[in-house]
Amino acid sequence: MMTTENLIQQLSKLKFTNMVHHDFLLTWEKTDDELQAVFTVADVLRQMRENNISARIFDSGLAISVFRDNSTRTRFSFASACNLLGLTVQDLDEGKSQIAHGETVRETSNMISFMADVIGIRDDMYIGKGNAYMRKVAAAVQEGYDDGVLEQRPSLVNLQCDIDHPTQCMADLSHLIHHFGGVDKLKGKKIAMSWAYSPSYGKPLSVPQGIIGLMTRMGMDVTLAYPEGYDLMGEVEEISRKNAAASGGKFTKTHSMAEAFQDADIVYPKSWASYAAMEKRTILYGENDFAGIKTLEAELLSENAKHQDWECTESMMKKT
Repeated sequence: MMTTENLIQQLSKLKFTNMVHHDFLLTWEKTDDELQAVFTVADVLRQMRENNISARIFDSGLAISVFRDNSTRTRFSFASACNLLGLTVQDLDEGKSQIAHGETVRETSNMISFMADVIGIRDDMYIGKGNAYMRKVAAAVQEGYDDGVLEQRPSLVNLQCDIDHPTQCMADLSHLIHHFGGVDKLKGKKIAMSWAYSPSYGKPLSVPQGIIGLMTRMGMDVTLAYPEGYDLMGEVEEISRKNAAASGGKFTKTHSMAEAFQDADIVYPKSWASYAAMEKRTILYGENDFAGIKTLEAELLSENAKHQDWECTESMMKKT
């Protein structure tokens, strides 16, 4: 790994000033330099932490977390990162706030942001809702800042939405960069992003979508594998195709886990629900049809059970 001084020198050559007072919602909205800047800063912070050097850049201030779905790793990662920089984390429980009494997103966003430097949001359960909600919050705090209600505009970080999981995918890519010895060493490496059987239903699409949307920018050979009917969002697949074409990589799809694993350098087994099913669940939720949701879940569990052979086994790993 490069020295801290060399990393800081490398950082000075990158163009990333546009990230200041802006949000991190989708990796494909960021430039290559901006992504590289995140990895470089992460390495600097890692070295500071390992050498017991304080990384506090805040004397006070809040980091607001809003989790509309369960979380363990991301919740603690966000809290640890904010603490490292000197911020106090305050989790917003919407059920115990004035939101439960009808307060608008615009009102709440500005109220919680008076001393906030960052807002991290997880909203991944309903297609077409999560990322849109994050942008609504971002627009509200921008309006508050522009109108002088807020003296500073907190940045929003996507802690997983219906489209992408940028913090996890960036962490995964950072690990690969370190493992293979540099981002340039990833070019041509084959990664299999494969559906894998799980007895539970309804896992979000955002992890596989985030992985194919990010890894295709690195010139990698990205293979997406899933049983028929477990499609991802078409627009994310199209972004991945364009990324691969621009980076000199590949993006292919298959309905065979074995084919995806064949000669792969990296495998990423992960369960997810189909896009069509998640879309249907969102419609049922909007209609308050909870009986319909229960019926849908039973149907999908039954469908899942048909694909128990989609498992990352020792014999499957021998194909890599």
